[in-house]
Amino acid sequence: MIDVIASEWMKLRSLRSNLYLLACSVAAVLACAAIAFMIGQGFDNQTLDERMGFSSNGDGLGNGMAVAYFVFGLLGALAITSEHGTGMIQTSLVAVPRRQVLLLAKVPGLVAVALVAGQVLAFCMHAASMAVLGDRADQLLRDGQMMGTSLSEPGVLASVVVAGLSMAAVALIGLGVGAAVRSTPGALVVLTVIIVVLPVVVKTLPMPLRAQAGSFMIESLPSQIAGVGGGILPPAVAAGLLVAYVVAALTAGATVIASKGRRIKVLAVGVAVAVLVPSVPAAASPTPGPSTPAWADCADKNLVKELRCASIKVPVDWAKPSGRKIDLTVGMLPATGAQRRMGTVFAIPGGPGASGVEDLSKNAGSFAELRARFDVVSVEPRNTVDKGVLPYDCLISGPWIALPETRAEYAELGRRNRAAAEKCRATDPEFFDHLDSASVARDMEAIRVALGEEKLSFIANSYGGEPGIAYSRLFPSRVRAMVFDGAANPYANRAQTWLLHEQSFTRFAAWCAAATTCALHGQDVGEVWRALVARADRVPVPVKGESPPVSYSGFDIKEAAAPSVISPGPEPEFPRWTQLAEAIKRAADGDASGFAGYVRQATKSPKVPSFVGMNMTHCPDGLGFRDYEEYRKKRSEGERLLPNLAGTEIWHPLACVGWPTPITNPPAPLPAKGLPPFLSVGSWTEDPEGIARQVPGSAAIQYQWNGHALYNSGVPCIIAHVNRYLISLRLPTPGTVCPKAVT
Repeated sequence: MIDVIASEWMKLRSLRSNLYLLACSVAAVLACAAIAFMIGQGFDNQTLDERMGFSSNGDGLGNGMAVAYFVFGLLGALAITSEHGTGMIQTSLVAVPRRQVLLLAKVPGLVAVALVAGQVLAFCMHAASMAVLGDRADQLLRDGQMMGTSLSEPGVLASVVVAGLSMAAVALIGLGVGAAVRSTPGALVVLTVIIVVLPVVVKTLPMPLRAQAGSFMIESLPSQIAGVGGGILPPAVAAGLLVAYVVAALTAGATVIASKGRRIKVLAVGVAVAVLVPSVPAAASPTPGPSTPAWADCADKNLVKELRCASIKVPVDWAKPSGRKIDLTVGMLPATGAQRRMGTVFAIPGGPGASGVEDLSKNAGSFAELRARFDVVSVEPRNTVDKGVLPYDCLISGPWIALPETRAEYAELGRRNRAAAEKCRATDPEFFDHLDSASVARDMEAIRVALGEEKLSFIANSYGGEPGIAYSRLFPSRVRAMVFDGAANPYANRAQTWLLHEQSFTRFAAWCAAATTCALHGQDVGEVWRALVARADRVPVPVKGESPPVSYSGFDIKEAAAPSVISPGPEPEFPRWTQLAEAIKRAADGDASGFAGYVRQATKSPKVPSFVGMNMTHCPDGLGFRDYEEYRKKRSEGERLLPNLAGTEIWHPLACVGWPTPITNPPAPLPAKGLPPFLSVGSWTEDPEGIARQVPGSAAIQYQWNGHALYNSGVPCIIAHVNRYLISLRLPTPGTVCPKAVT
C-alpha cells in the first residue's frame, strides 16, 4: 500500500497543471479583498447608526470560499479524471488491480497538498479582508458582531484554521466526484452544482428555511464547527456533516469503479459510515429543554401576531408553595431559526406595575437581531396594576406627598399613606401583602423551570432591576447573563444619584439661554427657578380655574417638573423643555395651571399622586425610611447636594411612611461567588456604574444623551453592546460609551 501511495504522490506532483490550478486560488484572495472593498465603500457613505445595520463581514473568508472550493474540488477531481482522459487509468489498474485501493491511495498525497495550500490560502483570504476593511473592522453592529473579526476574536482563529481544513475535505469530495463521473467536464458540472448552484438556490428561499437549509451547505460548515455562528448546527454535528460529505463522495466514486459484484457491499458500507458520522454527535449534542407551557395565540389581539402567550400558576405566598395559586401570563417572541438557538432571554419589565407582555409586543423590533439565537420571554408580573385582582382605579391613585416639617406632620403623612393602601388592600389582603420584588423573582424562577432551561439570560429595565437583583441573590447559579438597562439600584445613595438630574437641569438652563423658543429666554433660568420654588414654599401658587382649589408648593413644583427636566423629548424642539419653561413662567406670574395641565394628562390628577400600585412593591422592597430621624438626615443631605431639585429624591421613600405591610425584600448584598459579570447601561441621567460595582468584572456603558430603557427604545449602539454580551458573554472595555443616536 505504501508503494501505491508513493506512486500516486509522484503522479500528483508531476502534473504541471496542478501547480497552475493552485496558483488560480489567488483569485479567492482577490475576491475577499474586492468584496471587502465594496462593503467599505458603502459603509463609509452611511451615518453611524446606519452603519450598525450592516451585516458583519465576519472572518472575511465567505466571499472567496466558493472560488477556493472550486479550485480544490477540481484539484481532487483531476487526480483521477486526468487518468481517464489520457487512458492511463488502464495502466494504473493493471498495476493496482484493487480499484478501491487505487482510489484510497490518492487520498494521502492529495490531503497533504490541500492541507498546506488550504491553510496558506485561508489565512491570506482573512488577512486581505481585514487589511481592506482597516479601521472599519472595529465597528460594532446591532447584531452584536464586529464589522470584521480579527484573529483575536473568540473562535475566529479556529474558524480560519477549519476553513483551511475544509479545503482538503473539498479536494476529497472532488476526488470522489471525479471517480464517479470519470470525466473532467462532468466533474466540473457536478462541482459547480455543489459549490455554486445549490448555495445560490438556498439563498432564494424564505426565512427561516433559508437559514436552516444554508446551514447544511459546505461553505457554512467551517464557522459552525468553530462555534462562531453561521448556521443552526452545533459544532460537533457540523464537523460530522463535513466528514459525511467526504465519505459520501468517496463512496460514490468507490461504488462506480468497483467491480459489479462488490458495488452493493461498497455502497452499503459507505452509506452506513456517512449516516453514522454526523448522527452520533447530533444524538450526543444537548438539546433545549422541553418548553412545557402551552403556547398559543395571545388573547389580546392588539399584541403583535408573532407573540405567543401561555399561563403558569405560582403560589401567592412562596412560603406556602402548596397554598393558593395565581395565574401569570407569559409572552414569548420565538427564535427565528436564523442561527443555532442558544437559550432564552428574559426581559424583566419595569414600573413597578408594567406588563412585560405588552412591552415585548411594543418593542419587538429591538429584539430582532437577538432572536436569531434566542427565544425572548417576559411576563405580566404579579404586581401588574391592571391584573384584575386588585381594583385598578385604586392602584393608579394615591395621596399627594408633602415634605413633613415636624414629627407630627410625618405621622400625619403616614396616616394618609396607610389609609390609601388599606383601601386597595381590603379587596385581597393576602395578594396585596406579597407583591415585593423577591416574590416576582421567585415567579421568574418558576417560569425558568417551566421553560426547561438550565439558565436564563436577562435584560432588566428600569425598576425591573429590583427583581433582577433579587433573582441574582436567590438563584445565582441560574443566571447566564444579566443586563441592567437604566435599572433601579437598591444600593445607591439617592442624593448622590440625583446629582445627575441636577446636571440635566443645567442643560435645560443652557438650552433656554440659547433657544428663542424657550419662554424664559434671556433670563437667568436658575435664579427664576429657585426664586419661584422658595416663594411657593412660603405661599403656594394656586392653579387658577381649578375646583376645588388646588395650589402648588415649591416641593410640588419640583416633583411635577422633574420628569420633564430629565426627559426633554426629541431635539431640536425639546417639547417637554418647552412645556416646562412655559409652566415656570406662568407659575412665576402666579398661576400653576401649566404644571397642573401636563400632570393631569399623565395622571388624571392636578398634582402628582403617590400611586398605590407602585408603592405596594416599593415599600416591601425597603424603599422607605426607618424612622423620622432617618428622614431628616436624608432630607438634609439632599438639600446640601441638590440646589435645584432637593426633595425629589425622597418623594418615593416618603410614600412608604406608615405603610401597612412589612419590608419583605430589603436590600442585601449579592453573593460573592457564582454570578457572571453583569453589563449595566444607562443614559446621562442614570448611573450604570452603580450596579456594575456590585459584581467583580462587570462593565458599564453610558449613553451620552437623554433616555431611559435604552434597549427597548431602539438605541442602536446600546442594542449592539447588549447583543454582543448576551451572545458571546464578552463585555466592553472600561470607559466604553455610546454616542447620541442620529435620527
